[in-house]
Amino acid sequence: MTDKLPTWMRAALSEPRLAAYLAATGGDPGAARLLYWWNAEVSGAFLGPLHSLELTLRNALHDELAKVHGRADWWAQAPLNAHGRRLVDEARRKRSRRSRRTVTADDLVAELSFGFWVSLLSSGDSYDRRFWVPALHRAFPHYSGRRDRLHRSFESMLLFRNKISHHEPIHHRPLEADHAKIYELLEYLSPAMASETRALDRVPTVLQSREDTCSGRRPPQF
Repeated sequence: MTDKLPTWMRAALSEPRLAAYLAATGGDPGAARLLYWWNAEVSGAFLGPLHSLELTLRNALHDELAKVHGRADWWAQAPLNAHGRRLVDEARRKRSRRSRRTVTADDLVAELSFGFWVSLLSSGDSYDRRFWVPALHRAFPHYSGRRDRLHRSFESMLLFRNKISHHEPIHHRPLEADHAKIYELLEYLSPAMASETRALDRVPTVLQSREDTCSGRRPPQF
């Protein structure tokens, strides 16, 4: 059915990618085209709340670990596993390639991936004893539940963010629940940041527009 989509769209976006949207719309090329662009629109809308969540998490975890170790480059003496040390080394190399000056602790914090920070909440390699108990539980002043539940929630948001970053379909997900999860986690870290982010958030508007957009009554927009 992809031969019924515009030639330019098939060439620019690829038939395998578009096939998923055709399948979701019963092979209707017009509906598939609108669903594709609505998916791009809602993905873009989620970037703001996810931005707030990722940065608030990394800075909260960094601050607590810097306090415990008494140094901004806490990773130099923290008991990271081999994967964690590799991520730190990769981040340092990436930042060094982009700048001739010495890489600072702040540079490295900014370079480390969302996945790195989420991994610090896991139980692997005794991270629960090495990081959560002495330091990281204090990064969540408004949370009193189990560490493993918190880790699973952040992992789900990491996977969600990665799908958006790789321009994958998210239209089939329970997006209202994903949206609520972002704010649940933000509230654990910083209610003030959660409030500020809500005031700027356009996800609810885009979600409400789905039917109008996918029926052609409203044009999709980024």
